[in-house]
This record gives sequence, structure tokens and C-alpha cells, in this order.
Amino acid sequence: MKLDVTRTQVWAAGVRDEPGALAEKLEALHQAGANLEWAPEEPGQGVVLVTPLKGTAQLRAARAMGFVRGDDLYFVRVAGAEAPGIAAAITAALAAGGVNLRGLSASAIGKRFVAHLALDSAADATKAIRILKKLA
Repeated sequence: MKLDVTRTQVWAAGVRDEPGALAEKLEALHQAGANLEWAPEEPGQGVVLVTPLKGTAQLRAARAMGFVRGDDLYFVRVAGAEAPGIAAAITAALAAGGVNLRGLSASAIGKRFVAHLALDSAADATKAIRILKKLA
């Protein structure tokens, strides 16, 4: 199986718990040219996590809308051909390598999938990348 495995930076922002609040933030990023792949809890607020943000305009729009770079969040993006059991194979390989996942978000679109793996540390992200590249 061929996998595209890369480290990715996630940005997070508080979102008012009301209709249109998330749309407002995402529209600002869209207007700045962001093509997002993916969507701190407080009462009355939700959270949105987005990736990737690139370039001055996108970063400026993100900051203006309250997004902060998640420097204490460690994510790895995995993409490839959709196949039965792919998520099981990925998580089993990480488990066998001693990597603990904090979270996983995955989607299949047509014949492709993309997953974002949340890890405990930068070292775990590096280890996960090394393990997953061997699956290819």
C-alpha cells in the first residue's frame, strides 16, 4: 500500500456557540486562499481545527479570526488509496511500534482517504511517520 505521510501543523480557534460563527471564520480563511482539509472547549464555545494554512495572507486571516498555531498539538497526515481495513492497518502498525494515539480523524472521498493522527509529542510524530512510511 502506498501512503503519503507528512507532519502537519494544526491551527485552533474558539467558536461562538451560535449559528454562523464557524462559517464566519472559515469564510475569512477561504477569502485568504486557504484550501482546508479538516474541521479548547469552554461553555458556550466550540472549537475548530484546520489544516493546512500556508502563506502570509492565510496566516494573517487566521490570526485575525482568533486562530492560534497549535504548537503543543502534534499531528501527522496520512493519505492514500481507500481500501477495506486501512485504518486498522495504520493503527495496528502504530500500536506495534509503541505509539499512542490521542485521536484520529479520517475520511474517504471516492477512491482516496485522508487521516489526521493526533499524537502526544513531537518525538511520537516522528516515530509514527517512520513506522507508516514502512507500510508503503
